[in-house]
Amino acid sequence: MMKDINRIKVVLVEKKRTSKWLSEQLGKDPATISKWCTNTSQPDLVTLTKVAVLLDVDVRQLINKTKGTNTDD
Repeated sequence: MMKDINRIKVVLVEKKRTSKWLSEQLGKDPATISKWCTNTSQPDLVTLTKVAVLLDVDVRQLINKTKGTNTDD
């Protein structure tokens, strides 16, 4: 069982954006974005940073916290 690593789908909903919009902004195939949203595959860090910029969030908001992570930043 693969744990959900990213929160891209959640943040897209929070920002009232669609996966189609994200695919157009990044020039990526919609199927690729779908895989990220379902955590079937993951974007590389450079792409994840681009997603954060497009959605106007800190890149850390796109990644699920791991157990024991200090959240006092």
